[in-house]
Amino acid sequence: MKMFDQFLWVIFPYICLAVFIVGHIYRYRRDQFNWTAKSSEFIEKKQLKYGSILFHLGIIPVIFGHIGGLAVPKSWMEAIGVNDHLYHIGAVYIGGIFGMATLAGMLILTSRRFTMKNVRRLSSASDMIVNSLLLFIVFMGMYSTLVTNAVQPEFDYRETISIWFRGLFMFSPDLSLMKDVPLSFKIHILFGFAIFAFWPFTRLVHVWSVPLNYVGRSYILYRRHKSN
Repeated sequence: MKMFDQFLWVIFPYICLAVFIVGHIYRYRRDQFNWTAKSSEFIEKKQLKYGSILFHLGIIPVIFGHIGGLAVPKSWMEAIGVNDHLYHIGAVYIGGIFGMATLAGMLILTSRRFTMKNVRRLSSASDMIVNSLLLFIVFMGMYSTLVTNAVQPEFDYRETISIWFRGLFMFSPDLSLMKDVPLSFKIHILFGFAIFAFWPFTRLVHVWSVPLNYVGRSYILYRRHKSN
């Protein structure tokens, strides 16, 4: 079991992060023409619109919440006046609202991709895998936040998961910290790292293609052709 834990909480995360970095470099150098989200908007717009709005509205605060919870030590939060009670309110209630928006968006987008015939035909295997993985990761995150935290209120991930996570980036992860972490959190973490390994080879790469040049570029004018 010790070797298995060593793989799960030390080797596997480093493999996923290495694939994430090297994979992006390789794809950018070899496959820039396919560095795109491959929009299917021309096939169906309504579900894509609502699903995309909900997902992006929720995922950005969720990401910042993860950064704050994992990267910022508990003592630092307390030093600026954020005690356990305030942090709990932010993580469970505010985080829960944005998490539910993210989950609702992913449910719509995943249902659209799997159930709409024309969208499914346009989708690649990686599209289906990414949608399914993201939906599962978000679901497990919400389950951990709303259910596991209610059942095991004594568990504080900032004293276990967060310290282990920061240890990864200092090349000294303490896998013993993950021993008593609830299963739902473990599943959420492992699949979260897995999506990082898939990232460079899927449409998720479009996240890095922020169209900053759109701000300063000239307007494109469209004129209706008048036939004689």
